[in-house]
Amino acid sequence: MTGAEIVVRCLQAEGVAYVFGYPGGAVLNIYDEIYKQDQFKHVLVRHEQAAVHAADAYARATGRVGVALVTSGPGATNAITGIATAYMDSIPLVVLTGQVPTAAIGMDAFQEVDTVGISRPCVKHNFLVKDVRELASTIKKAFYIAATGRPGPVVVDIPKDVTQQSCPFEYPAEIRMRSYNPTYRGHAGQIRRAVQMLLEAKRPMIYTGGGVILGDAAEQVTELTRLLGFPVTNTLMGLGGYPAPDPLFLGMLGMHGTFEANMAMQHCDVLLAVGARFDDRVIGNPKHFAKEARRIIHIDVDPSSISKRVKVDVPIVGDVAQVLDEIIRQIKAGSERPDQAALKAWWAQIELWRSQDCLKYERSETVIKPQYVIEKLYEVTGGDAYVTSDVGQHQMWAAQYYPFNKPRRWINSGGLGTMGVGLPYAMGVQLAFPEAKVVCVTGEGSIQMNIQELSTCMQEKLPIKIVLLNNRYLGMVRQWQEFFYEERYAESYVDALPDFVKLAEAYGHVGMTIERPQDVEPALRDAFGKYKDRLVFMNFVTDPHENVYPMIPAGKGLSEMILV
Repeated sequence: MTGAEIVVRCLQAEGVAYVFGYPGGAVLNIYDEIYKQDQFKHVLVRHEQAAVHAADAYARATGRVGVALVTSGPGATNAITGIATAYMDSIPLVVLTGQVPTAAIGMDAFQEVDTVGISRPCVKHNFLVKDVRELASTIKKAFYIAATGRPGPVVVDIPKDVTQQSCPFEYPAEIRMRSYNPTYRGHAGQIRRAVQMLLEAKRPMIYTGGGVILGDAAEQVTELTRLLGFPVTNTLMGLGGYPAPDPLFLGMLGMHGTFEANMAMQHCDVLLAVGARFDDRVIGNPKHFAKEARRIIHIDVDPSSISKRVKVDVPIVGDVAQVLDEIIRQIKAGSERPDQAALKAWWAQIELWRSQDCLKYERSETVIKPQYVIEKLYEVTGGDAYVTSDVGQHQMWAAQYYPFNKPRRWINSGGLGTMGVGLPYAMGVQLAFPEAKVVCVTGEGSIQMNIQELSTCMQEKLPIKIVLLNNRYLGMVRQWQEFFYEERYAESYVDALPDFVKLAEAYGHVGMTIERPQDVEPALRDAFGKYKDRLVFMNFVTDPHENVYPMIPAGKGLSEMILV
C-alpha cells in the first residue's frame, strides 16, 4: 500500500467516524484515498483552527479520540491554537499534518514549517514520519498515547513523499512502549490512609475537576458523595461530574464560583481532590489558600499534577474511577462512618454561606439580562442540552445558571481560554449526536473569530442553536477595566458589529434579534420547536453593563470575593 492508503486504513482500524480537515498540496494523496472509501466521513471546515476545535469537542462529548487532518505550512500553524486548547484541557486528539517532501525539509520549501518544533510545547507527543514502513506503527502509537494516562493531543507530521511510497501494510494489534507506562491502580497503602482521613473529617469537602469527566468517574463521585453525605464542588471543567440540582452540590468554585463553594473549600479540614489541579482560577493565591490548615488527599492519573501548586498529604496516582471504586469498597466494607454531629454542624455553616444567594441578580422588565437568557434556555431545553461556549462573560453565566446534571454535556475551553471555540465545538458535538439539542452560547466578539463555520454547518445540515449574548462589548475585558483600570475602556467597545440576522440568512440559516425580556422565551421555543431542524442564530441584545458575580480578583484568595 501507499503511505496515503496506510493512513486511511489505520483510521479505519481505529474505528474513526469523523475526520475534520482542510485539504492542501501536501495531503492531497491522503485526500484522494479518503475519497475512495466510505467507512468514515470527512468534514470540510472553513479554517484549520475550526477543524481541530471540532475534533476536540467530538472527543470531549464522546470520550473517543478526535481526529483532524491539515496540510503543511499555514495549515499546520492555523491548527496550533486548537492543539494548544486541547493540550491545556487534556483532550485526546490525533492531528495529522502534511509536510513537504523529506528531501526538501530544512530547505525553506514552499509551505514548509517545522511542525514538530512549533507544536512541541503544546502536545503530549509528536512524530515526524520519514519512512513509510514506520507509518502504521506511528499512527497506532499516536492513538495509544492520546487516549491513555492523562489524555492529550498527538501530532503526526507526514511528508508528501511518504504518502506516495509503498510498503506492506500491517496494523499492530497493540502497542507497548518502554518509556510510556501510565499508572492506573492507586497505591493500596495510600488508599487506606485516604479512607481513614475521610472518616475522621469534621469539615470535609470533595473537590472535582475535569479528570472526573475525562476519566468517566462521575458515577463514582456521586456514589461516594452520597455515601458520606459530604459537600461537593466542581471546577469549570468538572461541571456535570456531580448532578448540579442535588442539595449536596455547592456549585462551581473558583474565580466566578459560588460563595458557599469557595468558603467551604477554604475552611474545610479534610479535602478530597479528584482529577483537579488547584490552578490559579480555582484557588487564587496558593499562599492565601495555605493559611487555613487542612489535610489534602489528591487523586490524579498524572503524577506531575500532584503537589504542583499545593502540597498534599496523601498523593494517589492512578485512574480516578478505579481509585474511587476501591475507596467506596473499603468504606462499605467497614462499620466506621463520619462523625454525624460534626457533619451536621458543618452543614449548618455551609447553609449560612449558601443563604447569601450569591447568584441573585436584578431582574428587569425593559432590558434583557444575560443570566435570564441562560435560565430560560435551561427551562426550554429541560436541562437536557449539550452546551458549548466561547470564552468570556457568557461562558461564566452559562456555567453558573445552566445546572448540568450529566457529564460531557458542558463543552468549553478552560485552560487556554480560547475565543472562537463555541461554534466549531457545537459542530463536533452535533455530528457526534445528530438527534441531540446542541446550543452554542457565545458573545459578539468570540463568534466572529470562527463565524465562517456557518458555511460548514449549512453543508452538513447541522441544526445548532446559537445563543449570542450581545452586550456590544468584549464583556470580560470591559469588566476588568471597570474594576481594575479606573473605567478606561481601551479597545473593549465593539462599535462596528454586523447585522447578525442578515449574516445568518446569507449563510442559509434562520436569524432572529431579540431585544425585550418578554420575547426571550418565545424565541427559544421557536428555535427548538418551529425551527428544530435548522440552525438558528439568536441575537439577544443584553444589558451592556452587567457583570459576572461573584468574582475573586487576580492574586487574591478564595475568601476575598466581590459579591456585588
